[in-house]
Amino acid sequence: MAQLLVLTSSPAEAPVLPALELLGHRVRTIPAQPAELVTAPDADAVIVDARTDLVAAKSLCTLIRTTGLRGPLLLVVTEGGMTAVNGEWRIDDVLLTDAGPAEIDARIRLALSREAPSAEPVKVQTSGLTIDEQSYSAKLRGTPLDLTYKEFQLLHFLATHPSRVFTREQLLSEVWGYDYFGGTRTVDVHVRRLRAKLGDQEHIIGTVRNVGYRFNVDEDEVRPVAPGPR
Repeated sequence: MAQLLVLTSSPAEAPVLPALELLGHRVRTIPAQPAELVTAPDADAVIVDARTDLVAAKSLCTLIRTTGLRGPLLLVVTEGGMTAVNGEWRIDDVLLTDAGPAEIDARIRLALSREAPSAEPVKVQTSGLTIDEQSYSAKLRGTPLDLTYKEFQLLHFLATHPSRVFTREQLLSEVWGYDYFGGTRTVDVHVRRLRAKLGDQEHIIGTVRNVGYRFNVDEDEVRPVAPGPR
């Protein structure tokens, strides 16, 4: 869990707040006003709500960088507002207003991990795959895979739970978030695309008939257990 400071002019309507609390983060909300920064509490990360006033939000973000508030700076913005965001904002990442809990949590964790210089990159290496959660990249036998964000999330989730079977409903909840309204066919479509990109390693995403999917570890990674002394 992280200590988060949210600056917003509409705390009752801040779209990310329910998700942040659901994820177990400790959230403190203050008005999105420069004067509030003087007495702002310490936080692991700062989130600025830019949905309604991009100009004011940009000024607030640049001011935050000069007040001594530490930690990553994230911006909540509408998809239309994305066109105004650039390097001048001095932010670390953006959160779209319709982002689900899984995506919000991933972006916060990644922002926090980038902030810690001594932290080792989070990598998963299995069945010829190297999955780097910090850079959202995956390689198969050293060759980069061209994955969409959701394809990466799905592959990462399955690979970090090897051999465990997940129903389509569970995968929707874990990867797309509890507020996703699409059907379970979404999972099937993404699995099919992933398998196509994995080529001759497509078998590592196995189908359990009438149940769901699981990540199959290659047999050469399974070490036999030596018999104990008699």
